[in-house]
Amino acid sequence: MPIPRAAKTQKRTRIQEEKEETILEAALDVFSANGFRGTTIDQIADVAGMSKPNVLYYFRTKEAMHRALIERVLDTWLDPLRAFDATGNPETEIRSYLRRKLEMARDYPRESRLFANEVLQGAPHVEDELKGPLKRLVDEKAEVIRTWAKAGRIAACDPYHLIFSIWATTQHYADFDVQVRSVLGEGNSGEGRFEDAARFLEQLFMGGLGINPVPLRKT
Repeated sequence: MPIPRAAKTQKRTRIQEEKEETILEAALDVFSANGFRGTTIDQIADVAGMSKPNVLYYFRTKEAMHRALIERVLDTWLDPLRAFDATGNPETEIRSYLRRKLEMARDYPRESRLFANEVLQGAPHVEDELKGPLKRLVDEKAEVIRTWAKAGRIAACDPYHLIFSIWATTQHYADFDVQVRSVLGEGNSGEGRFEDAARFLEQLFMGGLGINPVPLRKT
């Protein structure tokens, strides 16, 4: 994670750390709503309730704030995939991964939209991470899935497209939350929508992988 400007000049105090977090929280709000190009330091300062010079004391540029947020998001977002255990039961591991990804869509919608905006703009600030650490991690977990398939523990599948499909279906509930809630209507758009989604996606992916799916809850 890039070092805030204040940290380069002296040891950070608790107040400085709190200011940095205030700035990053405000930046997350603005970047996730407007994207990188549509965001200005003035907007971030306004949301943070700070002056522009004060914001620039902690983070020299808009790019520095964006980079700090993106690296934090990538680290958090990939935790569930890192936890994917080659020695575990495929059914348990895949179910757990699906549910953790949905929990992240529920708990970190701004972060998901921030990353989606970055990728839609061609990933100019994270291309190295995508081609480096992310690719190595996905390669490693794809080999786990491939090994399970070769052992007959799951149906043969393309492991990369399985992972892509899990990303797409789970993050949809963050990136298109307004659409999801609008279509489901008032009676079905509460917190229970994530459990309903989890059960459906378990049935979808477990069935496709030849694992006995959990019956959908009757409504």
